[in-house]
Amino acid sequence: MPQTVRPQADRLIRMFTAMRRIRIFEEVLADLVVAGEIKTPCHLYIGQEAVAAGMAEALQDEDTIWGCHRSHGHYLAKGGDMNALMAEIFGKATGCSRGRGGSMHVYDERVGILGTVPLVAATIPVAVGAALAYKLRKQPHVSVAFFGDGATEEGHFHESLNMASLYKLPAIFVCENNLYASHLHISERRAKDNIVESGNAHGMAATTVDGNDAMAMYTASSAAVERARSGAGPTLIEARTFRWRGHVGPAWDMDVGVKRNDMLKEWMPKDPLARARRELLDAGISEACLEAIEEDVWAEVTASLAHAHSAPWPAPETVNDHVFVNS
Repeated sequence: MPQTVRPQADRLIRMFTAMRRIRIFEEVLADLVVAGEIKTPCHLYIGQEAVAAGMAEALQDEDTIWGCHRSHGHYLAKGGDMNALMAEIFGKATGCSRGRGGSMHVYDERVGILGTVPLVAATIPVAVGAALAYKLRKQPHVSVAFFGDGATEEGHFHESLNMASLYKLPAIFVCENNLYASHLHISERRAKDNIVESGNAHGMAATTVDGNDAMAMYTASSAAVERARSGAGPTLIEARTFRWRGHVGPAWDMDVGVKRNDMLKEWMPKDPLARARRELLDAGISEACLEAIEEDVWAEVTASLAHAHSAPWPAPETVNDHVFVNS
């Protein structure tokens, strides 16, 4: 393989591996929810994997990400511990939030995952606060907020963009526009499909990306990271994508009992993993290499499930821990 091709192929292999880890992990979760083994509500990321993988590839461990209710993908792409995530979703004491957070409150300080919460748009201002801290401390870190298209209809989304732009903070706002907020299509909620223009309105760089193209997402993310680190200010990235499962739970193309206008059949052929796989084959990566990645990922997910099954439950006497400040 020509030397000019290899670096890009290596990057795509890393992103493909990240996407495959997310996909297999969540497909296993979906089966566990159906079987009744998992009780916590799970908002699955299947179909959106390229967004998290492309952004994470542009970041360093010291950079922080701030997620939402649909953040298994962000956690895994950034390097979060899979055993700890699976255990958390089972509510076990070895979970990343000690069994208290479930699917929507995940944390791994080791790789800059400092918080995900289910409240819509809640971590956007937190990400801005982190970016302000980095600037005041003269630290070369970047703060990234992940959120859905529904979050752009919350007031503090605009307040956060304004503050980040005003002070040229090292923040990146990643809107994963999967066209639905719960069961409502974007055309039912907005007079115009113009989320990217929010960035322009607040005086920051803004771009729309094919969110199912991992390399395109990496290119946009890398430019945004460079802009943030150089002191040039924040960026809004609107990644156009589509989630295959319902708003919450494993149902296909259903949102809280409402069918989504048969859009899934239009989006499944745009599968980000299938696209990355074709690109790797075109770059000369062998089928054997891709099969080895598949085997390794399945082994990792299987091991994480075994860990969760064997891990202890939180002790009853710890029920008040991390709830009140103990003086």
